Amino acid sequence: MERYKKYFLERPFVIDNMSTQMRVVIATVLSLIVFIGYDYLFMPKIAPQVADANRTAASAPRSVAETKPAAPSAAPASAQTPKPKAAPLQSGALDRVIATVDTANMTMEFDALGRISQVYLKDRQYRNEAGEELKLFNTPKIPKPLEIRFSDPQLNDLAFKTPYTVSLSSVTLNGEPKTITFTQNLDGLVVEKVVTIYPDHHYDFVVKLSEPKPYYISPGFRPDLRIDAYTVHGAMVEEADGTLTIIEDGDAKGTESFRKARIAVAFDRYYATAFYDFESGIDVVVNKDAEENPVLFVTGESGRIMHGYIGPKEHKILMAIHPELTKIIEFGWFTFIAAPMFKVLMWLHTYIPNWGWTIVALTFLIRLILYPLTYKGMVSMHRLKELAPKIKEIQAKYKGDPQKMNAHMMELYKKHKANPLGGCLPMLLQIPVFFAIYRVLLNAIELKGAEWILWIHDLSVMDPYYVLPILMGASMWAHQMVTPSNFTDPMQEKIFKWLPVIFTFFFVTFPAGLVLYWLTNNIFSIAQQLLINRMLEKNKKAD
Repeated sequence: MERYKKYFLERPFVIDNMSTQMRVVIATVLSLIVFIGYDYLFMPKIAPQVADANRTAASAPRSVAETKPAAPSAAPASAQTPKPKAAPLQSGALDRVIATVDTANMTMEFDALGRISQVYLKDRQYRNEAGEELKLFNTPKIPKPLEIRFSDPQLNDLAFKTPYTVSLSSVTLNGEPKTITFTQNLDGLVVEKVVTIYPDHHYDFVVKLSEPKPYYISPGFRPDLRIDAYTVHGAMVEEADGTLTIIEDGDAKGTESFRKARIAVAFDRYYATAFYDFESGIDVVVNKDAEENPVLFVTGESGRIMHGYIGPKEHKILMAIHPELTKIIEFGWFTFIAAPMFKVLMWLHTYIPNWGWTIVALTFLIRLILYPLTYKGMVSMHRLKELAPKIKEIQAKYKGDPQKMNAHMMELYKKHKANPLGGCLPMLLQIPVFFAIYRVLLNAIELKGAEWILWIHDLSVMDPYYVLPILMGASMWAHQMVTPSNFTDPMQEKIFKWLPVIFTFFFVTFPAGLVLYWLTNNIFSIAQQLLINRMLEKNKKAD
């Protein structure tokens, strides 16, 4: 302990005293700590849930008891407008399935209150390892999609006790949309909910009341199929001016409201349920449940056609419905870099059908674009390496006088036209690119179930045999071996040499697609470094 105390006391923490590599190490490690630490420390912690719930062959009754949520408290546009009421406890009989819609890629079920009670995904990439269909809702959360709540408490209580009748109990879509009408009689007030379902996970709906009554309708609580500590989940609203407001689980105040919003979506990592209107807009009220998770409601208008979506956040599907709907795929802080990067990834995949090789191609493209910055940084590090002996002399000579040490080192840099930050800044500028690709590969549902080669059968989950993380660590070590080092401090050198081991353990639980990117990036970096080393050596001999 005394040894380390002496080490730190005798060495003033002045940036000029640190080698370029040490600056890069500190910048990278601190950035990763902030980036990953944000996820672990500030994102809401979710109790363990079934990540990939399945639909069993011998299906048990699909009704579940629901808990009563807190009453919505957010006022919509006008303070005089009545607020949506809480859903009273209801009997299990109202959970029974009264209508089923089958398409080529999903099964949608409606309960006796005319709500979407469950959605099963049929596509191969959305099945679990046993080949069973995934379902979007696995915990008894309300509201459910298309749930209506009246502002009148007595009418609201009656609505949750009165079942709907349905025009069709079973519908199969063969490429064309079909309409189901749900009807409810509330002591003379007739509620008619007309839902038109399309084969691509989106639907239109109209609520008609026999006499005007204020009410709200919800796109439902978010799916809970993929909840983890790495990604954002909760609700997002695209406001009238295009601003995207994200309310994460655990952060809802219950007072948020938005006029003429374009999209109101509740989502987990890969799946979403949403209402949208890109022409007239929708008035959105955000409630919160007992865990302060956001719950979305939209002010209802009798006879108005509205639009909904429920299913995977897959770019191809959303783009085909409406290009603006792709905004529900969010990438966090670095969306301005990640969004165009995601588009490039999708474009490359049109030519490269294997997602693993698409990631390799994207990495190559990124390295090519960043080559000028990389070259500048590598040349700067090479120049500092040549000055390392003189830097050691200055540090030894002025060990007890930091001011003189700094002055002489700055004079040395100026004389030889060397920039102590020249190797660091170009690499720092690449950090946002890593964060962006991190979000792209983490949020892209296209990687779910996507195979690469051999043992990698799903790029969205960790390597089951830890091969990629180990190769990544080895490639990081190899990159250190070919990179010019100008360490002037043995302790810094020891820390630097341990980084591959630290990063290997750090990346063990990361999705295979992300580790593949980092491994490929290291391999291309090694190739670039060898090429630049040869060029610099040739120039040195020529001089």
